[in-house]
Amino acid sequence: MQSVSRAFNVLDVLADAETPLPLTEVAARAGLAVPTAHRLLRTLLDLGAARQLKNRDYSLGPKLIGLGERATPPLAESARGALVALEEIAQETANLAILEGDLVAYVAQVPSRHRMRMFTEVGRRVLPHASGVGKAMLATLPERRVRAILDRTGLPAYTGTTLTSANALIADLQATRSRGFAIDDGEQEVGVRCIAVAVPGAVPPAALSISGPSARMTDAIVERAVVELTRAAQELAGE
Repeated sequence: MQSVSRAFNVLDVLADAETPLPLTEVAARAGLAVPTAHRLLRTLLDLGAARQLKNRDYSLGPKLIGLGERATPPLAESARGALVALEEIAQETANLAILEGDLVAYVAQVPSRHRMRMFTEVGRRVLPHASGVGKAMLATLPERRVRAILDRTGLPAYTGTTLTSANALIADLQATRSRGFAIDDGEQEVGVRCIAVAVPGAVPPAALSISGPSARMTDAIVERAVVELTRAAQELAGE
């Protein structure tokens, strides 16, 4: 069991890395001795779950593509048409995310047609307090459960506007419930604005979002996006 756990830890390290990693870095990030990391990587290479580049760095392997497709939540399949429509209307990246344990997991996306666009890899997991989809989903939960999640994850600051106090976030979630949508205004990344709406009654909690550069995500775009996000979320809830 320990070997399986360590192998998944290595896969998580490769998945979270923005670029392929050398063996020593994989070992350091996974908290493993270099020989142990090397042995696990050799097994993952044999299985096709990892691959080694010419410079000997490691990344995720092609075997995971098919597994990922088969593991895609049914809601992600249903949301495809809605995401395409949202991107066409706002011309910004449209996402679907679910709450997986204490983390936000991005499960479907239609990227913006603009050359400069927001891109979050499908499968990426982030803490919920600093993202639009995360706050939209937290707003559907009882305060007791929200505080329990925050106790486990903490509220690290990513930018100068990240909410790092549980009480401040709880107040923001109350505002989210009142207006019907969540806002991430540069809280995850500087210069990025995200608007998100929870899918009513989704289990696990789910949310749709539109995100783009703050300069393009004007108040007029946000107003229109909220209407379309709300309509799409309600349609998904009815499927």
